[in-house]
Amino acid sequence: MRIVISKGEHLLRLLDGEGELMRASVALGRNPLGAKEREGDLRTPEGIYQICLAKEKSKFGLSLGLNYPNADDARRGYEAGRIDLQTMHAITEAIAQGRRPPWGSPLGGEVYIHEGDVQSDWTAGCIALQPADMALLYSYRYQIEDVEIKP
Repeated sequence: MRIVISKGEHLLRLLDGEGELMRASVALGRNPLGAKEREGDLRTPEGIYQICLAKEKSKFGLSLGLNYPNADDARRGYEAGRIDLQTMHAITEAIAQGRRPPWGSPLGGEVYIHEGDVQSDWTAGCIALQPADMALLYSYRYQIEDVEIKP
C-alpha cells in the first residue's frame, strides 16, 4: 500500500497496487508552492517518505509522522549550504537505518499527516485531512510502505 499526495490537486490517494482504496481532499502548508527547504518556510515537502511515527492523540488528533527530511532533502540542503556535513550524515544514517531523522535541523521536521480542516492551506508544512478520512487512513498505518508527495 502507498499514499500519493498531489499538492496541485490538494488530493490524497491511498493505493493498494493499482487499486484506489481512498481518495480525500487535503490542506497543505500556508506556502504550498515548491518543496520544503528549511524550517519555518511553511511548505509541504515533495518526495518519497515513510511513516516513522503514529500518534492517536496529538495536537491535531490522529497523526502519522513522516521521515522528513529524507536523504535527498539532506543532500540538497547540504549542497545549498543550509546544513553542514555532520547534519547531512546524521540524516542519511537515520534514514538508512530505518529511524526517524533528526527533526531539529535547519531543514525542519515534524511533518505529519493529521486531522484538520481542508478548506484552505493553513498548516506549517503538514498535510491535513478531515477527521473521518484520517481515521480511515490511520487504520492502514502498518500496511503503508511509502508516501509520495508530488508538486
